Amino acid sequence: MADFRIGHGYDVHKLTEGRKLILGGVEIPHTLGLLGHSDADVLTHAVMDAMLGALALGDIGQHFPDTDPRYKGADSLKLLYHVNGLIQSKGWRIGNVDATMLAQAPKLAPHIPQMRKNLAAKLGCDMEQISVKATTEERLGFTGAEQGMAAHCVVLLERIPKAIDRRPMGKVFPL
Repeated sequence: MADFRIGHGYDVHKLTEGRKLILGGVEIPHTLGLLGHSDADVLTHAVMDAMLGALALGDIGQHFPDTDPRYKGADSLKLLYHVNGLIQSKGWRIGNVDATMLAQAPKLAPHIPQMRKNLAAKLGCDMEQISVKATTEERLGFTGAEQGMAAHCVVLLERIPKAIDRRPMGKVFPL
């Protein structure tokens, strides 16, 4: 079996008034927020979907359905922590995360270091293993028209090495 698995995640949420804008667990000042059953953290959702996809474990909708009241307003970083525990229980850990957010406004660059720190903390890895980028779509499409935000993520999972078994394997006979 391979020692590495790759997953891709994608998420999108509509922008609306009266909601906080949460990305990577960071509350970002803006006139609009993302609409969703949970906190609608589009970045963290894409990361979770990439992790689940790498091991063919479905998607976040299967694990945290929007029909379940337990997840109403849920903190997506807590859900990410749960997904990471699931991944580790299957014998895998984060190799690296590479995520891109698509948003016309607000400017996200000042908030990216804290997003990386938040994601790394919940994934139990170093910040150097987490890449987060942001781009606009030059006012094209729904993100360019500020109707919503999207995020893509690629994750590399690596198998957690098993401890080397140093127990004697029986008697050793001289040849």
